[in-house]
Amino acid sequence: MKVHPRCTYCLLSRVHMEAELSTDDVELMHEAVRGGIEVLNSIYTPDMPAAALSTPMHRKAYEILNDNDPYREKKELSSKVAERFLPTIRSYVFDGDGDDIATFKRAVLAAVIGNYFDYGVMGLEVPIDVFDETFREHFKRGLDIDDTDRMLDKLDNVLYLADNCGEILIDTLVFEMIRKMGGKITLVVRGAPILNDVTMEEIEQFGIEDKVDRVLTTGSNAIGVCFDEAPEELKEALDNASLIISKGMANYETLSEENYRPIVYMLKVKCDPVGEDIGAPMGCSVAKLLE
Repeated sequence: MKVHPRCTYCLLSRVHMEAELSTDDVELMHEAVRGGIEVLNSIYTPDMPAAALSTPMHRKAYEILNDNDPYREKKELSSKVAERFLPTIRSYVFDGDGDDIATFKRAVLAAVIGNYFDYGVMGLEVPIDVFDETFREHFKRGLDIDDTDRMLDKLDNVLYLADNCGEILIDTLVFEMIRKMGGKITLVVRGAPILNDVTMEEIEQFGIEDKVDRVLTTGSNAIGVCFDEAPEELKEALDNASLIISKGMANYETLSEENYRPIVYMLKVKCDPVGEDIGAPMGCSVAKLLE
């Protein structure tokens, strides 16, 4: 996905947010925002890949703040909320029709809805206090783009690119069904903290490595996957996957610049530029397969 003019002020708003998360020093906040503006001024060009702008802007802010994980408290909150409501979410997925295919489709829907609960996307309110009610409403509505039927014959060797903390716990319901249906899963997480994305720390904390066949990392704290920084093991896994599941907008922004197929993008559309690029309005629940 290419950068959109609207991405610029959204990125600066996120730099400001992570500065507020990291420090009470207003001058340091100013410095972080100035750093973001400097990066924007120095490298921004129309139609550059979106992540080629966002990654250096966030890295500059982290450097100025001297903080490699300003979202740590938000990540912990996301995990606690997801952990608290996981039994309820699990009941939505497993207490309906016992057919494996129907259950798998409900698990995908639940995982997509989990992507809605994000921090720092400009204009997006995270309804933690009404999580259950909001989840139920989105679950009843279903997927707006639903290619789950086309995924069913491609589950032998799945590579699953994870996104945010908290929602990774809901993703485990998809893992469970893929393995029940005879598939194997390579889970991929960020190589180091960036935004509220899941890393090996959360995988180990919640024992998620036991729910998949292996866990790899992207090799760095880049937004999505930076292929210049990705380990060869990840590139080989992408090449050999029977299906790539790309979760969330950051992974979409980077994987949509590549030609890996088959790939399914599972996400909640949380901004207009992504919606325009993927072909679904903001707020839509998407499981879109490209072959």
